[in-house]
Amino acid sequence: MANSAYAQLENVIEQITPYQESAAQHAKAHSDQLTKPTGSLGKLEDIAFRLAGISGKLWPNLSRKAVVVMAGDHGVCEEGVSAYPQEVTPQMVLNFLGGGAAVNVLARQAGADVYCVDMGVNADIEHPDLINRKVVRGTANMATQPAMSRDEAMQAIMAGVQVADELARQGYRLFATGEMGIGNTTPSAALTSVLTGLSPEQSVGRGTGINDESWRHKIEVVKRAIAVNEPDAADPIDVLAKVGGAEIAGMAGFIIGAAANGCPVVIDGFISSVAALVSVRLAEQVKPYLFASHLSHEQGHATVLESMGLSPMIQLDMRLGEGTGAVLCFHFIDAALKLMQEMATFDSAGVSRE
Repeated sequence: MANSAYAQLENVIEQITPYQESAAQHAKAHSDQLTKPTGSLGKLEDIAFRLAGISGKLWPNLSRKAVVVMAGDHGVCEEGVSAYPQEVTPQMVLNFLGGGAAVNVLARQAGADVYCVDMGVNADIEHPDLINRKVVRGTANMATQPAMSRDEAMQAIMAGVQVADELARQGYRLFATGEMGIGNTTPSAALTSVLTGLSPEQSVGRGTGINDESWRHKIEVVKRAIAVNEPDAADPIDVLAKVGGAEIAGMAGFIIGAAANGCPVVIDGFISSVAALVSVRLAEQVKPYLFASHLSHEQGHATVLESMGLSPMIQLDMRLGEGTGAVLCFHFIDAALKLMQEMATFDSAGVSRE
């Protein structure tokens, strides 16, 4: 299975269209003709130029938007690293499917659809709208053994690719990544430390709001997980299998699959960004397709974004996850495209340039 999965992943990566700098420059030339001082719309202009470079079009049609929330449980919760019990994960999955979570509210406002994927929830969830790609029933406790086998990590990555393919076939052209999994800031911190070189003291945050004593304990758990498993930083799949999670692997695969379909992806907070970093380490070609939405309260988040050369659009002190920050930024992408489409040029408006 493993060799065939690697071959499938390599085939998907080969399908990623390189960024078209000439199209981005054409968009910039158009923007410079609009009735505004050059560069005065700041990041909104940069967004428009990047979307042109991704699509090869001056203003691509990104009206079909979806946020994909991937869910999984974590054996490391046995170490007492979260303020909430694991039962919350399946309960929140049902909340997403029922339309009652924060991400559902924000997605409705943004004109986006929400899809929830079970990658590794430690429960049986029955719902007609659930996308079931369960690879594990929760990971193993990474503080004592690998979280997943290498084959399970690959299976989760390819499941994410397949979800991206399915949604792209349905006509979605802009995606946001979200996640749900009690305890998942702990593997995310471990992944951050291994992949960026940050110490656990620098990568471990407060997650769902733990106190100082619990935070120090969480740091020790991450240190133990790295020491026990000795993940190879040069091998992203090894790192993902040993100290990652099924939903993190699924998001990494989803990002690669979206890029292979020519679709930009807005990444959410710390956990989504760690998944994006894994995808970049697996396929550098995905980097131009990534848009960072916000800077979360998790202290390792800024370093993860910087390691990919990404700058967040907003900073609202959010730390919810679910894709909430990413969905908010759909509005900025819509605005960037509308400005390119609807603003008058100096010539058409009869406005003097000097």
